[in-house]
Amino acid sequence: MAALSIGTHLTPLQQQLKTSSLHSPSPSITSLSSLHSVSPPTFTSCVCRIKTSRSLGNGVLARAEDKARDSSSVPHEAPQQPNNDKQFQDLPSTSGSCDPLCSLDETSSQDFEATYQPKTDFLKALAVLAAAVTGTVAINHSWVAANQDLAMALLFVIGYAGIIFEESLAFNKSGVGLLMAVSLWIIRSIGAPSTEIAVSELSHASAEVSEIVFFLLGAMTIVEMVDAHQGFKLVTDNITTRNPKALLWVIGIVTFFLSSILDNLTSTIVMVSLLRKLVPPSEYRKLLGGVVVLAANAGGAWTPIGDVTTTMLWIHGQISTLQTMKSLFIPSAVSIAVPLALLSLTSEVNGKGQDIPNVMATEQMAPRGQLVFSVGIGALIFVPVFKAVTGLPPYMGMLLGLGVLWILTDAIHYGESERQRLKVPQALSRIDTQGVLFFLGILLSVSSLEAAGLLRELANYLDAHIPNVDLIASAIGVVSAVIDNVPLVAATMGMYDLSSFPQDSEFWQLVAYCAGTGGSMLVIGSAAGVAYMGMEKVDFFWYLRKVSGFAFAGYAAGIAAYLAVNNLHISLPTIPQAPFLPGS
Repeated sequence: MAALSIGTHLTPLQQQLKTSSLHSPSPSITSLSSLHSVSPPTFTSCVCRIKTSRSLGNGVLARAEDKARDSSSVPHEAPQQPNNDKQFQDLPSTSGSCDPLCSLDETSSQDFEATYQPKTDFLKALAVLAAAVTGTVAINHSWVAANQDLAMALLFVIGYAGIIFEESLAFNKSGVGLLMAVSLWIIRSIGAPSTEIAVSELSHASAEVSEIVFFLLGAMTIVEMVDAHQGFKLVTDNITTRNPKALLWVIGIVTFFLSSILDNLTSTIVMVSLLRKLVPPSEYRKLLGGVVVLAANAGGAWTPIGDVTTTMLWIHGQISTLQTMKSLFIPSAVSIAVPLALLSLTSEVNGKGQDIPNVMATEQMAPRGQLVFSVGIGALIFVPVFKAVTGLPPYMGMLLGLGVLWILTDAIHYGESERQRLKVPQALSRIDTQGVLFFLGILLSVSSLEAAGLLRELANYLDAHIPNVDLIASAIGVVSAVIDNVPLVAATMGMYDLSSFPQDSEFWQLVAYCAGTGGSMLVIGSAAGVAYMGMEKVDFFWYLRKVSGFAFAGYAAGIAAYLAVNNLHISLPTIPQAPFLPGS
């Protein structure tokens, strides 16, 4: 009955497929075109989703129909078809593969089967057990009220361990960060003198954290819009050298200045994508990717909008725009110039006797891409000016730029239904939302420690045992190679207020430099390094052997340059300030 049912319910497409397979071993282009004409266009796009879920009874016929439909979309002459028996033998092997249109459930199930490791599950079980024990203790109100500091410190260490060992535990750090933040504030509400005080502290912390979150959302969306229009081709198309040593310096310099305008994460993604078009897969390309990480972190350290940590310090008033740019430009430039000079002497660069081949792909800029690029970059640069003119927080200037770009792209793409991906709503679906949520969780967690007074106690301990503020700032940079620099800087801001170190003091500027560039010493020490690690499939120990030494040399040279400039009172020429600017 099953065979009869399949035969009597053949669609016109299936009947033509059956006829063509019986009478002709290789169907002509005309017959394939006719097959395509009777199939609904929308059905073709979902064939791969249905393929793996069909029953075995009609699976062979369905896959044959899929194969015929895929062949019909090829504009040139179809290849020779094998006999039916051999064709049906080959078809089941395709069910294990998944093209970009397949559902996430199919892909994730295949990845799970391929990467399942009992050891990882054991580590997960230990992590969950530790979290459960901590939660059980937290429920005991009397113990928490008496030991609030110990409970919060213990919970923060466990949560932070989950973030550090994200790859081993397979827990997303954004989820761990949010869970840690809420749990810490619950403990704070129990240990506070009253619930009203805890709520007031949380409201104050949320107001500060939201400024950074809104700023990041606006900046990431603007950059995504420029990238969607292929606007960065205006930069990358001008890189024409094929000499290995010259390309090393060009990539480093371009990334350094690009990261000062964009954030270091976005600059890394853009430049590594460019490297894939400039250089074929090789050890040399990996080395260039390492240079991108060094340059992106160094370039982001000397401008308020170049790195999340400098943005945090700028928004909260620890550093100002012009003074930071004048004081940190030379140390940041030295921190990338020293690694570039040393890398130019290595065999990986000098050993190449001939120019590398050009593998540049042909990508066309979207319509009015130059306009979007100009408006988008102009909006990012305008943010410090907006803050100086109006006195409003920087995130308001970023939202203003996003609003202008939103209206502009809606106007220039009006009525173009096929270009919806070039509009802001589609860009919002592509930005790194989980990264923003990670920052939210970390900043709220650190703010709870600040509200409880733990960070002030830590600052007093460091002051008593490390009286030199330069050593404290330098240690923060070294630790940021292992621990994410966002919570480190957030903790530092809670430990030392503006009464201890005023705006633009040596301490805050050195913290901005060290936290920004220190993460380059390990590939996991910065968002730029993690992105490069995932895009180029670079191993942790490869980076440690090939790049970490050069990164440390640049980091130390930058600190020395800053101290020398500060002691000798060397700075860039003073930029005349307009009379309508009250400050920066």
